[in-house]
Amino acid sequence: MESILERYERNSFTEQQFAPHGPENQGSYFLEHPKLKARVELLQRNLRNYTGQDLDPLSYKELHYLEQKIDTALKSIRSRKNQLIHESLAEMHKKERELQSQNNILAEQVKKKLKALTEQEQWEQQNLGQNSSFFMPPQAQPPLQPSILSHPPPTIGGSFQIRGFLNGNKDVEVQTQPITTMPPWMLRIVNERI
Repeated sequence: MESILERYERNSFTEQQFAPHGPENQGSYFLEHPKLKARVELLQRNLRNYTGQDLDPLSYKELHYLEQKIDTALKSIRSRKNQLIHESLAEMHKKERELQSQNNILAEQVKKKLKALTEQEQWEQQNLGQNSSFFMPPQAQPPLQPSILSHPPPTIGGSFQIRGFLNGNKDVEVQTQPITTMPPWMLRIVNERI
């Protein structure tokens, strides 16, 4: 409604600029004024009808025509709304793909860093193992004696077998059930205490 009135005002303003201002034109303005006033009243009544007001004086045909106009307008509104929804969904899908791509890139970077860290730890462990062998040279095991066979070496895992000379018998096997063998440097300390 307002847009119609604005267009009317613009058009009437431009007509006034081109129309000559004289007493003979004043008469035509007086004749045109009631027509314009009736048109404004008609537009205001139509606007009230579109908003659901003042429907009592309307006939069946007028109500049917009004309903068709409102249905057409409603279809147009729904079409525009659906178009906007589809556009926003397409934009969101695009953003989702971009974020997924960034997520994949970050996941790859994390994997690479984890791999580098594990490789560095393994290298440090190997390097530490080599350095410890420089500081603590392995001790030579004492030869197998009957006293050692009477006291099997302390171990920390898996079973093992000892072959040696015991009570005059050659190649006697003694089998123990420990969990694992102790490292040689620990055996030296244990053997010294026995």
